[in-house]
Amino acid sequence: MGAKLKLTDTFGRVHNYLRISLTPHCNLRCFYCMPDDDYTAPPSSQLMQTAEIITLAKLFVSLGVDKIRLTGGEPLIRKDITSLLEQLAGLDVQLAISTNGVRLHHVLPTLITTGIRSINVSLDTLQSEKFAFITKRDVFHQVWDNIQRLLDRQIHVKLNVVVMKGMNDTEINDFVALTKDMPLHVRFIEFMPFDGNNWNRDKVFGWQQILQTVEQAYDFYHLNPAANDTAKSYQVFNHTGTFAVISTMTAPFCSTCNRMRLTADGKMKNCLFSRNETDLLTALRRGDDVEALIRQCIHEKAAATGGQFTQALEQIDITTLQNRSMTAIGG
Repeated sequence: MGAKLKLTDTFGRVHNYLRISLTPHCNLRCFYCMPDDDYTAPPSSQLMQTAEIITLAKLFVSLGVDKIRLTGGEPLIRKDITSLLEQLAGLDVQLAISTNGVRLHHVLPTLITTGIRSINVSLDTLQSEKFAFITKRDVFHQVWDNIQRLLDRQIHVKLNVVVMKGMNDTEINDFVALTKDMPLHVRFIEFMPFDGNNWNRDKVFGWQQILQTVEQAYDFYHLNPAANDTAKSYQVFNHTGTFAVISTMTAPFCSTCNRMRLTADGKMKNCLFSRNETDLLTALRRGDDVEALIRQCIHEKAAATGGQFTQALEQIDITTLQNRSMTAIGG
């Protein structure tokens, strides 16, 4: 049997990167991701079970996916996380995880034995009191200790920092300072609109503003981008680590997008901002043709940002956007 056709959309973009949300639940309560304390997740019966995650992952791999990133909610709170990691590590893919870092020490032995070498840790502040304000949990030092544990074992660590004007924009150079002696890769992410997160364009601290801030303290140079890179990467002269900006709002990078998302309840999104979702889980349980649904979903992908905001930042009308909260989609 010949190789299957690649997952290519109508703009010629080949999709080989799948982000799988393992759960909509989280042990933190960051307002830009899970804005309401009374957030109600779907019942367990409506979420993907372990065998279903593995089945869908194998199907995507057969369609050309060679990188899978596990997200949430918080993926490491799943009771079966060890089994999932071990099974997914057996696929012919690059396996990575995005986490808030709170429970990393519990799964570190499994990360090592399964060969997972890339971890993204969300950390929006280096101040413990501000961390507690943003997350509604006082566990900053636990997260920081876990980051140190990863680095001690030579695991590639990216720090994901959602920059919000008036909240943590004054800490930008504090994060860059970490890269002097630590092999950290700090990624500043522009504040993005999702359901219920009170997004306001005035809270967006954009790519150029971030660079101007860093210029006040450091001399740095631009790094050549990797294929399909979402981040504009830089390095301060004589620093060990790097920093980058993910400029979704002020300079979208959609033209080279190779990403797909699978939510914890089995819905496929061809873009983080897509209005429509394709229900793969129900199709899988019915025995329907899931591959055909995946291909149709990719075929319907818009040119940029789910077709929801292709205009300038100052013209975005938040009232017209249709999407879920970030924790319901998957980070």
